[in-house]
Amino acid sequence: MENTDKNVLSKIGDGIRNSIMVKLISIGIIALMLLIPASSIESLIFERQLNREAAIEEVSSKWGGQQTISGPVLTVPYKVYYKTKNEELKYSVHRAHFLPRLLNITGAINPEQRKRGIYEVVLYNTKLNASGSFDRPNFSIWNIADEDVLWEEAYISIGIPDMSGIQKNMTLRWNDEKIPIEAGIPDHDVLSSGLSSRTNISSSKSYKFKFDIDLNGSKQLSFIPVGKETLVKLSSSWGNPSFSGKFLPDDRQITDNGFTAEWEVLDVNRNYPQQWQGNAQGIAGSAFGVDLILPVDEYQKNMRSAKYALLVVALSFIIFFLIEILNKKKFHPFQYIMIGLTIVLFYTLLLSISEHFGFNIAYLISSILVVGLITIYVAGVFKTTKLTVLVASLLTVIYFFIFVILQLQDFALLVGSLGLFLTLASLMYLSRNINWYQLSYRSSSETSI
Repeated sequence: MENTDKNVLSKIGDGIRNSIMVKLISIGIIALMLLIPASSIESLIFERQLNREAAIEEVSSKWGGQQTISGPVLTVPYKVYYKTKNEELKYSVHRAHFLPRLLNITGAINPEQRKRGIYEVVLYNTKLNASGSFDRPNFSIWNIADEDVLWEEAYISIGIPDMSGIQKNMTLRWNDEKIPIEAGIPDHDVLSSGLSSRTNISSSKSYKFKFDIDLNGSKQLSFIPVGKETLVKLSSSWGNPSFSGKFLPDDRQITDNGFTAEWEVLDVNRNYPQQWQGNAQGIAGSAFGVDLILPVDEYQKNMRSAKYALLVVALSFIIFFLIEILNKKKFHPFQYIMIGLTIVLFYTLLLSISEHFGFNIAYLISSILVVGLITIYVAGVFKTTKLTVLVASLLTVIYFFIFVILQLQDFALLVGSLGLFLTLASLMYLSRNINWYQLSYRSSSETSI
């Protein structure tokens, strides 16, 4: 009786070991478990991105952050009268803001690359020449008398978000008069940070202005088109600009040696008037400019690559499973785990090497290491040159296919879909003669690869 029980248990054990269904389930569970370290890789990439951003912010805080030039804006206080409960006539001071009729900005951006640890930071110094003109402020549209306008308290404001980037003292030329520009803005109706200068509002119908800015910044330089007509012309030796914001350049030339760009923005292109009373009109939403981007974002490519981890694992497992079925070579679940962990390790190698040598070289080195390791492991398990070469070749094709997809932008989805279709068609062709209902590891197959 005892021997009979042992025979039954032995048969059950043999059935489990030789069951294709049990093997499929175990492979599926292993593949799903590998999602845990694969997702950890994506978290690691994101963490490294944050470290890079922290390094950039640290360097930028000492040099100058992203800069947005706003203005000039002419502000003129005026009196608004009211009566108290005792019928006593008093007044409060309000402010009206006026934008220039013409704003012309020309300048050059001189880029500089610095390193903080292993991270590269793009910095720049820009020298800008701003000129233009204002019409005499018109208070009659608000039924405000000239005698209620505090002309002597009028001032010009120029918005600069990171004042630490200013390299030289600035002077405002207002008509024929030179006026020093001081730090700070008397009000925050329109601009929150910047410079200001008292101006002389005489009986002239228009007022010409001119000032120069020597400014440090990082990554981005933007402008707000406050003029009724705003003209901006920039040039730089940086060969990888990205034009951003509300308006694209009307004319641009980009070469490996740098770029030039010209914008012309009219008041009808933006959603705020030339003059208003009180608080801001949301002028920041009309900003435009240029980003000085690094040619390659290694972390973005690493993140895209990591998203294909499950696909690579699935294709690799299918290859080994078909080899088992078609060549009667058993591959233990533990060996599937070893292969899966090696594939996941590829993404850690890719991330760490790409931070030093660039993505393409890192991908080549990592794929050679991983494919080589799996090939040596398979050679020891299968002990046949034919299957070892086959596995190495198929894994090389998989990694090459993923690399091609990563290099593409507009056609990545198309090429990826066609590649997966051909892969599925090949698997269907190879497994067409397998009788899955009668198949076990004890049975032999008429098909081999």
